[in-house]
Amino acid sequence: MMVNFYENIDDYLLKFAVIIAKIDSKYIFCKHKDRNTLEIPGGHRELGENILDTAKRELYEETGATQFDITPICVYSVIAKENFDGQETFGMLYYADIKSFEEKLHNEIEKIIITDELPKDWTYPKIQPRLIQEAEKRGFI
Repeated sequence: MMVNFYENIDDYLLKFAVIIAKIDSKYIFCKHKDRNTLEIPGGHRELGENILDTAKRELYEETGATQFDITPICVYSVIAKENFDGQETFGMLYYADIKSFEEKLHNEIEKIIITDELPKDWTYPKIQPRLIQEAEKRGFI
């Protein structure tokens, strides 16, 4: 599996938005109802959706964040034999500073974890730690 980073790419190629989110300088990770691992909020772009709108929607759906500042970091891509027939797929990586949450989550996320620590059990261990490293390298976190 390979993870690559780009400054920009044709918008139509962006299929995902992933948002490294923090509140009060602590990371926010999601635990999906069907998994025992943690992940960075994010998901698939819907047909006709602006990629920033994807990021805002996914951040709300997966964390309950209602007020936040969100900033693009860079484009990332993943090449994996087991995904999309080994084709390179692209997403936009964002950083969000969360100000407030709804009290209750409404979707597939069981709970959020707010922590200073990175997870030991990642849902996507070959991808998401690399995204955090890139955000650190670029001075976002």
